[in-house]
Amino acid sequence: MTAAGAVGERLGEAFSPTLRLGVTGLSRSGKTVFLAALVHNLVHGGRLPLFAPYAEGRLSSAGLAPQPDDEVPRFPYEDHVRALVDERVWPSSTRKIAQLRVTIEYESARVLTRRFGSGRLHLDLVDYPGEWLLDLPLMHLDYAAWCREAMDEAARRPADAAPFTTALQGVDPSAPASEAVAQALAEAFTRYLKDARADPNALASLPPGRFLMPGDMEGSPALTFAPLPITASEAAPGSLQAMMERRYESYKTHVVRPFFKDHFARLDRQIVLVDVLAALNGGPQALDELRRALRGVLSCFRTGKLSFLGALVDRRIQKILFVATKADHIHHADHDRLERILKHLVAEAVQTAEFSGAEVDVAAMAAVRATREASVTRGGETFLTIAGTPMEGERIGERVFDGRKEVGLFPGDLPDDPREVFETPRDEYGVTTLRFRPGRIETAGEVTLSLPHIRLDRVLQYLIGDRLQ
Repeated sequence: MTAAGAVGERLGEAFSPTLRLGVTGLSRSGKTVFLAALVHNLVHGGRLPLFAPYAEGRLSSAGLAPQPDDEVPRFPYEDHVRALVDERVWPSSTRKIAQLRVTIEYESARVLTRRFGSGRLHLDLVDYPGEWLLDLPLMHLDYAAWCREAMDEAARRPADAAPFTTALQGVDPSAPASEAVAQALAEAFTRYLKDARADPNALASLPPGRFLMPGDMEGSPALTFAPLPITASEAAPGSLQAMMERRYESYKTHVVRPFFKDHFARLDRQIVLVDVLAALNGGPQALDELRRALRGVLSCFRTGKLSFLGALVDRRIQKILFVATKADHIHHADHDRLERILKHLVAEAVQTAEFSGAEVDVAAMAAVRATREASVTRGGETFLTIAGTPMEGERIGERVFDGRKEVGLFPGDLPDDPREVFETPRDEYGVTTLRFRPGRIETAGEVTLSLPHIRLDRVLQYLIGDRLQ
C-alpha cells in the first residue's frame, strides 16, 4: 500500500473506526476454528463474562458486513460453523487467504461520549495458510544464507530429506544453468517439504510455503528453485547458482513481499496461536523447532507506537497476545502451567516486542471446547480427568476409537517449572492427547447457544476491549 493509500485509509477510519486483527499461527494451530468461534460468539451472544462490553450490557449488536478488500476471498464463516455445529467435525485447513468484517455496535462506557450516540467499530479479520507465515523471514535472507539454513535443516531431518540430498549428489553450483536440473531439484525439494509436513510430530512447515500450495503459480520459474551446497560468495554469470538465486529473489519479490505489504504490514493487533501441547508431545527437539520457527516469524512483526502524523502513513502492531490453543485437552488445574511454558517458549520474542513499545500477554484458550472435566478415584487417589468423544480412528495403544463413544482420559500433569519440558524427555512428565470431536451445542429453551469455549472472552477483552470503551 502506498503512503497516499495509507493516508486515505486512515482518514476514512476517522469517520468509520476500524481495527485490523491479525490471526497468526503455524499450521494446525487452530486459526480457522478461532475465527469461526470468535465471530459466532460475537454475533450470537455467547457466554463472555470477561468481555466488558458484553458483560456490562453495552454491546448492542454484532453482525457480518461486506469486507473492505474486493480482491480478497471471503472467509467461509457459515461453512465452518456448519461443520462445527451440525457435523461435529473440525473445519478443513486454510488453503488460501480469506477475509471477514464484523461490525460491532456498542454504547460507550463514558457518560460524555454516550451523549453523541452509539459507537461503531469495524473488526477486520484475515485468515491465511500457516505455510505462508514461515515465508516472512525469507525477506531478511539472501540466497546464500537461505541455502545454509535449508541445508542445516535437512541435516536435522535425514530421513525426510534423503531423496533431495541424493538428487544433489554430483550437482555443481558453478556449472552452466540447466532448466532440466533446476526442475529436477525443485521437484525433489518439494517432495522433501511434503514428507516433512506429513510427519505427525511436525509443528512447522519449512519454507517456501507456496511449494506446498502453488495455486496458479505452479510450474512458474519463481517456484522452480532449490537450495544448493554453495561455497562461492558470488555466483558466476550464467551458472546454475545464478539461476537459482535469481528465482529465489523473484519468489521473494512476487510472493513474500506482496503478502507482507498488503496484509501483514496493515495490522493493528496480533494474536499468535501456538499448539504447545503438540510440541510437548514431540519432546525437547520439537519444542526447540517451534521456538526457532516463532523467533523467525516474530522478527518480522512491525510493533510499537506511532506519533499522530506517523499513524497517518503507517501502521504498527500495538498489542500482541500469544495463545496456547486446545486448552480443553488438559484439566484447568494445568492451565497456568501451560501458560508458563508458552511464556518461556516466546521469551526472546516478547522482550523484543515490549522493547519497541507493544503490549504483550499470554493465555491458554480453547476457541471451541470439545471436552468436559471430571474426576476418577482409584485406590483412594483422585485423578483429574477430561471426557469427550475422540475422532474416529484416534487410538491409545491398541485401542481404536469409533467417533461415537465418549471416553474419560487422564491427560497427565505438566511440571511447575517450565524449563523442565525443554530439558527432559517427554516421557518423564507425560502428556496424553487425543483429537476430540467438537462438543454438542447446548440449547436453552428454543434458543441455541453459541459455541462453548475456554477464555475466548478474556482474549476478546485484551484484543479489542479498549476500543469499545
